[in-house]
Amino acid sequence: MPGSLFGHLFRISTFGESHGGAVGVVIDGCPPGITIDLAEIQAELDRRKPGQSKITTARAETDIAEIVSGVFDGKATGTPICILVRNKDARSTDYEPFKDIYRPSHADFTYDAKYGFRNWAGGGRASARETIGRVAAGAVAKRILREQCGVEVLAWVSRVQDIEANIDPADVTLAAVEANIVRCPDAAAAEKMIALISAVKADGDSIGGTVDVVARGVPAGLGEPVFDKLEADLAKAMLSLPASKSFEIGSGVAGTYLKGSEHNDEFVMKDGRVATTTNRSGGVQGGISNGEPITLRVGFKPVATILQKQMTVNNKGERVELMPRGRHDPCVLPRAVPMVEAMMALVLCDHLLRQRAIGG
Repeated sequence: MPGSLFGHLFRISTFGESHGGAVGVVIDGCPPGITIDLAEIQAELDRRKPGQSKITTARAETDIAEIVSGVFDGKATGTPICILVRNKDARSTDYEPFKDIYRPSHADFTYDAKYGFRNWAGGGRASARETIGRVAAGAVAKRILREQCGVEVLAWVSRVQDIEANIDPADVTLAAVEANIVRCPDAAAAEKMIALISAVKADGDSIGGTVDVVARGVPAGLGEPVFDKLEADLAKAMLSLPASKSFEIGSGVAGTYLKGSEHNDEFVMKDGRVATTTNRSGGVQGGISNGEPITLRVGFKPVATILQKQMTVNNKGERVELMPRGRHDPCVLPRAVPMVEAMMALVLCDHLLRQRAIGG
């Protein structure tokens, strides 16, 4: 399956480049009759767009969404939905001096190695601008999940370098996440994070950290045995995001330090259903959701473009000095929050439709 397609029954195909005419997504498999609210889609894109605060890139894109097919009178028709966002503030000339140079930790060399040719303006398809299509499709997936089984998906910045939020995932609200520009629901930690990102930006450098996400209200039974386990599809989804470097579900790496007697989630009956007293499994057991909240953590590296001199090579193998320029995030985490939510929603929506297709 081509690399720009994602999903099985709820399938998306993103298109466009960072400095091309437009970016967007085609959604195939949306059930007919689902409400498609352009304002909801726009609200998610506004959370992702550049230029939204002093700690994000200054690229001035409004990222206005246009629905060009698949919707009539505000409802999905069951045919492919195309959502388009036109690029308004592309500056390809900023990248022309580097068109023959391999920027450290970018996809420049690897795209050349694969295709023998690459779009050097803003990174082309390797740019995080590609995620506009994911976020737009994720808004539709969120609507399906909310309408059909009451699922809520919510992400937040949990750590910036060594500054970690102290908060229980059960207590996180959208209002708390959106209360500050770093999207961390721990106000004290958020203040420190913003100060650190600002200092790093002033040095022309970048910084990374983690984003946590929870899906509440997910019914038991989603996921497929063996290769299409729910956590496997979630891992692929999250690690397909630009700059993502790690994935943990439930207890994650911390669980490897425990004994089985400490890690096992005990089953009980609660409100007439099978439940667990703890959730170290992160809501998934045997690759299938167990009805508890699904909890994930995704690690993001420091943004590769930094405004400092670096040594590298060009496409002739010559050693050269690189001094990048352009408009880049000093920290991807605040804008990655809606991206992580979108990928969680896309996977859950696809598995919900797959489960219903077998009569579950």
